[in-house]
Amino acid sequence: MYADDRGPLTANVRHRGSYYWHDRAMSKTAIPEAIEEHRDQCWRREATRQIETAIEAERFIAHVGFAACLTDSRRPGASLYIAVCGRRDAVMPRNVQKDPEASLTWVLKDELVARGKVYYAKLSRGKALFLAPRMIPYFHAVWGLRRSQEKQHLSRHAQAILRVLRKEWEMATSDLRDESGVKDRKTFTAALDELQAAMIVVPSQVVYQPKFTYIWELAIGRFPDELMQRVKRADAVREIARCFLNGAGMTIPGELARVTGLSRPEAGLGNRALVAEQYADMLAPGVYRLRQGRNQTAPSLHLPN
Repeated sequence: MYADDRGPLTANVRHRGSYYWHDRAMSKTAIPEAIEEHRDQCWRREATRQIETAIEAERFIAHVGFAACLTDSRRPGASLYIAVCGRRDAVMPRNVQKDPEASLTWVLKDELVARGKVYYAKLSRGKALFLAPRMIPYFHAVWGLRRSQEKQHLSRHAQAILRVLRKEWEMATSDLRDESGVKDRKTFTAALDELQAAMIVVPSQVVYQPKFTYIWELAIGRFPDELMQRVKRADAVREIARCFLNGAGMTIPGELARVTGLSRPEAGLGNRALVAEQYADMLAPGVYRLRQGRNQTAPSLHLPN
């Protein structure tokens, strides 16, 4: 239910310099090796800094701001799975059940959900993301729904599930399906995804015995302070762009949009806001680099010829 979409191979990754393909219609943009080393450090793509415990995973998410769960090197951005593997060329195997790194990532994900110190849900475009608490207000400003907007934007099935959760506060998947009256499994899953994307509902626990199920609760019950903050959308987009650029060192056309779910025009506005405040430099159309001195780990870089 939460395995990230791993479609056709969309990136060719090399240890000494990489080329990312973000779209079959896009031309390739080279990522300098110095940037790859910056990403290795920030995104823990190093064998000496592999993540093995939930506490290490929480520190990792706090550092990067937001991260995917089970994406591999074929998709850009910080990823818990890649940090568990500790290498930049990690690729999710077809048989994930027998892969120790994929299994550990799944176990850590369950522990993080139960601990409740980081936000986890399917957000924009069905992307399962971890958010550090400091990033929750910004993501909510872009994708979240206020209570006054729910009737206008939520489907009737999502509203039926939400009514039950507002009464009970938390409930297992099967019980929630029965109580809400949304009996069809596909319809129920789509409604839950809708509520997660609106940052209203989150999983709070994963139970395996006597049968596998998620426990669901209202997001505001876990993160009331963060979800009550009011942030202007433009400011939120800028801070999401800043967070990504800090870890990426440089962003190439379409990369920020693909990682976060922002539209490409809005992602561009976020990056240009960083240029306006001299936090980043625009090297070419769609290519932005963290300005020297704005991040202690930012490498000394020059756009290759």
